[in-house]
Amino acid sequence: MSTPAAAPKPLRSDARRNRERLVASARELFSRSGPNVPVEEITQHAGLGMGTLYRHFPTKEELIDAVLEDAFAELEAAAGEAAAAENPWSGFAGFIERVFSLHAANRGLKDVLAARGQGSERAEALRARIKPLLRTTIERAQRQGTLRSDFTAEDLPVLFWSGERVIHATATVAPDYWRRYLALLLDGLRAEAATPLPGQPLTQAQLRRASQRRNG
Repeated sequence: MSTPAAAPKPLRSDARRNRERLVASARELFSRSGPNVPVEEITQHAGLGMGTLYRHFPTKEELIDAVLEDAFAELEAAAGEAAAAENPWSGFAGFIERVFSLHAANRGLKDVLAARGQGSERAEALRARIKPLLRTTIERAQRQGTLRSDFTAEDLPVLFWSGERVIHATATVAPDYWRRYLALLLDGLRAEAATPLPGQPLTQAQLRRASQRRNG
């Protein structure tokens, strides 16, 4: 009979703080400059030594995964709040605004996700946890009668792709323009002003192929 593997010991408080500082520094620098930031710059920004970095993250890929997990955890928390919001429309609209805001603040993370996250099992597992929360948010807003009934969860990524393009195009000339674009977008999603959408939403397979072409 095999002996079950021992659970990893929890980090001491000082080690946990050091790990959090490394992840926060890496996320900030990746957001600014993309994933090619040297690890030496990350440790200097965190005020820690290379030995501390390698104790927590023996490879840069592990540090990148930790940054992506941190970003996805923030999205998961926002999705959970949206699904539980007292006002379903406010929960739905607030989640989209939160995602746009994160895109604006973390534009370099798109390159990290494209380089590492699309094929990462951890990233896929985190996406899988978020999806049911978003479906709940959409269904609640539709039952409330505030979100157009023909909107689907598969339409959400396309909204974020378009928002990302707006954020990228206007970042240096009008950094908050995305908020105006978001208001226009949300008005088009309200049930009270909806006209039937042409065509069908993307299937999951079509969405995957479109995402691969976008990041290719």
